[in-house]
Amino acid sequence: MLRTVKVRLYPTVEQMEFLCGQFGAIRFVWNKALHAMSHLYRVHQKKLSAYHDLKKLLPIAKKSRKYHWLNNYDSICLQQILINLDKAFKKFFDPKDKSRYPRFKKRVLYNKSYHCTGISVLENGIIIPKIVKNLGPIRARIHRKVVGELKSITVEKTSSGKYFASILFEDGQSFPEKPTQISASKVLGCDMGIAHLLIDSTGQKHDNPKFIKRVARNLRKKQKSLSRKIKGSINRLKARRLVAQCHERTRNARQDFQHKLSKRLVDENQALGVETLKVKNMMKNRCLSKSIADASWGLLIEKLSYKAQRMGVHLVKIDQWFASSKTCYFCQNKKIDLKLSERTWQCSRCGTEHDRDITATINIKQRTILELKAAGLSVSACGGLA
Repeated sequence: MLRTVKVRLYPTVEQMEFLCGQFGAIRFVWNKALHAMSHLYRVHQKKLSAYHDLKKLLPIAKKSRKYHWLNNYDSICLQQILINLDKAFKKFFDPKDKSRYPRFKKRVLYNKSYHCTGISVLENGIIIPKIVKNLGPIRARIHRKVVGELKSITVEKTSSGKYFASILFEDGQSFPEKPTQISASKVLGCDMGIAHLLIDSTGQKHDNPKFIKRVARNLRKKQKSLSRKIKGSINRLKARRLVAQCHERTRNARQDFQHKLSKRLVDENQALGVETLKVKNMMKNRCLSKSIADASWGLLIEKLSYKAQRMGVHLVKIDQWFASSKTCYFCQNKKIDLKLSERTWQCSRCGTEHDRDITATINIKQRTILELKAAGLSVSACGGLA
């Protein structure tokens, strides 16, 4: 299995200067290549490939007087950024993908470098190319053991001024086999919401912490202070870093909560059923867009997906057009005119009172069991024989 460990780096002043120069070289190559491709097509209607054409020009540029300073930095980083540019153009021209035209990278927004050769992980540090000869290894806090074949290290500087390294390695273990005999009591249907972040088919509702709402007052105060600072001044730089730290703490709190919730759900069940949500379309609702963004359903489903694969748990994604909230789980009658504001409703056929969220989770669980049986798996009813 491929695993990633994100560790905190504590570089010295000289190492910071080297990393900042390396980030600048990467941005320079991206922006220069993007400008050349855009200009050539706009003036001469000719297309260039960042991978096949511009990648060959990189060694030639290093030999020139104007761009000889690129030799001071890892060549793999500069080649990788051209590969990323080529992928960005392919996504833009793909009719099935709705990616935007590649844009120029700013110093404030992009500070990242990729290394896959000449790297190693020590007990309390990491080694990346071009830095170990003069400045030595970068001190790091390795809080988890990196066992297996080391694949790559991605160094990143956040907006708050902190340095991190994402260590990708292959641990040599295979994914565990998923069970073929599943108990219905170990199948959980999950529904996402705003008032409650997640509702499961057992009737338990997990509260939505609403992290942005907690820090809204503090964030507004810091953003107002930032807006009053003169552009280009040292005080504006300090105020911008305070705003970035506030956003970083909010993101860390959200990540911690979702990691703990997803780990508990995966450990306690053999199969999970979740809805396939079109969050991009839902964000068009101006009244709910901020709350939907704060809930981050996509990140939670992503964590459930890779943790379920790692632990050998089935994850079934239900079709987005499945009317889970509008369907009676007793008689399968559907209430078509159910409004979003109606949290409870009564079935016109059997008279059952339904809680909108609980009904959705039960229907998701039933559909998950059908999907598992259709895949050839055996699902026993309440611990009995299938």
